Amino acid sequence: MPESFKIFIVEDDEFYANMLNYHLSLNPDHTVEMYHSGKDILNNLHKKPDLITLDYHLPDTNGKELLKKIKNQLPEVIVLMVSGQDEIETAVSLLKEGAYDYIVKNEEVKNRLWNIIKNIKDNLSLKEEISTLRQQIEQKYNFNEVIKGNSPAIKQVFEWIEKSITTNINVSITGETGTGKDLVAKAIHYNSNRKKMPFVAVNVAAIPRELIESELFGHEKGAFTGAINKRIGKFEEAHRGTIFLDEIGEMDLNMQTKLLRVLQEREIVKVGGNQTTKIDVRVITATHKDLGEEVRKKTFREDLYYRLLGLPIKIPPLRQRGNDILILAKYFVDAFAKENKLDSFLITPEAQKKLSNYNFPGNVRELKAIMELSCVLCQDNSIKKDDLNFYSPNSLSDFMIEETTLHQYTTKIIRYFMEKYDNNVLKVADKLEVGKSTIYRMIKNGDI
Repeated sequence: MPESFKIFIVEDDEFYANMLNYHLSLNPDHTVEMYHSGKDILNNLHKKPDLITLDYHLPDTNGKELLKKIKNQLPEVIVLMVSGQDEIETAVSLLKEGAYDYIVKNEEVKNRLWNIIKNIKDNLSLKEEISTLRQQIEQKYNFNEVIKGNSPAIKQVFEWIEKSITTNINVSITGETGTGKDLVAKAIHYNSNRKKMPFVAVNVAAIPRELIESELFGHEKGAFTGAINKRIGKFEEAHRGTIFLDEIGEMDLNMQTKLLRVLQEREIVKVGGNQTTKIDVRVITATHKDLGEEVRKKTFREDLYYRLLGLPIKIPPLRQRGNDILILAKYFVDAFAKENKLDSFLITPEAQKKLSNYNFPGNVRELKAIMELSCVLCQDNSIKKDDLNFYSPNSLSDFMIEETTLHQYTTKIIRYFMEKYDNNVLKVADKLEVGKSTIYRMIKNGDI
């Protein structure tokens, strides 16, 4: 929605027009112009108002005819009809011609106008937000822009993604934890011919065994204790789009059998039901396990393995990506600075060397966490080697293992020390070896 919301008042009663102008101009976001005849408003439609309040009775034309002419020139403009008579038949005919609403001139007109305009602006903002989000999603998953790196290993991944987006072949993604399997899955979907349809992600490992069938295929009312309503499953939700089954290697053999049938028949049956529902979904799976080895161990069905295999994409661990480590590190600190409205950060040569020599058992996810923490801890926006903290998973305290965002984690640390040292910023800054400006900034933002 534009910064200024342009309103045209079309009213031949000068007193009433001035009253509307006064009340609508109380909002500084409104730009209000007044016109007193049909000819005046038609001559000024090139200014493209967002909203027109149109008096039904004008000296040179009637409101219905003028409404038609306005809508012919500006089909998208919102027109509120204003009349001195409360005539239902007139109101209905005007609404059929494209009027947004019909308002009667009475003591409630000011409040009514304010409420209607608020709803209009909210709807316009929502439409603009949806449009923006769609554009952002398509840009966000332009994999050549988002999946950073130029190593031979990651370029091979780019080639596989390119091949996967030209057909509807199933895709199986493998790689260590933290390598970005979910990002690759989204990149495939949002660059394919299914990009305008749903992308539904399911973490198989996170769903209790007794609930996964209902989660994937849905259930009928009364199918089991607690099933008080009918529910559609993730496969039906993803119809004509993509379903992403993350950690597929954690699925038990009984559920594997049911999934195989769904993939073969392209139809589902809800738990507690007997009717089949046809589905059209592309299936992308991901796992950190070696499914071939799981087949040999007979913990994964061989027929399902080949059904899901499709185009296999193996994401390399970060330690095999050479200079991509520094490219990603710079990307993460730049993104952190932008997100938090900070000046850009410099990674010193010593810090770069320390990053290049580290093994990154947590892969890209770990690098992101390390770089964001270094941005918080460093002074003068210069990331030195001592600002880079590498933690072995075996030595993490319960506090470190807790599933929180980096920002929440950093806030907890600083809040703890602020309480411990009676809000002495200088002492806390010295103890944590962070700049006092970092703590002051967090206080200013309400984080502490």
